[in-house]
Amino acid sequence: MIIEDIQEFGAALPQARPVMGLDLGDKTIGVALSDRLLSVASPHETVQRKKFGLDAARLLEIAASREVGGIILGLPRNMDGSEGPRCQSTRAFARNLERLTTLPIGFWDERLSTVAAERALLEADATRKRRKQVIDNIAAAYILQGVLDRLRHVRAAL
Repeated sequence: MIIEDIQEFGAALPQARPVMGLDLGDKTIGVALSDRLLSVASPHETVQRKKFGLDAARLLEIAASREVGGIILGLPRNMDGSEGPRCQSTRAFARNLERLTTLPIGFWDERLSTVAAERALLEADATRKRRKQVIDNIAAAYILQGVLDRLRHVRAAL
């Protein structure tokens, strides 16, 4: 089920199950996973995109092996907040994935997540080759960490 509101997404998550964060690119999908307490997001892997069926199978394989309770997709909004073709593509991916799983699927504004990931890798003095290998799953971790921080804030306010 696709859930637009992050608070409702948090309420739909089963207890003590990690969340998977995805950064959808044209050629790769960055994958990050949270811990079971939903406090820390960590880069997991970069999936080389092939066809939707193969991509989805790999993502659901990861979700099953890690007992994931929900999936967050980075929504690549334009800088003015509007949604362009990349957002439409991400929403289509979510609708297709929804047909294959009962896990709740949510979205998180990913503006500047790749920029933040690139900056972190530069500060870590990663080589250009290494940055290219890990940028997508680092960006996925930034996206997922934003969700985890928001969920923690919402829960603290209750």
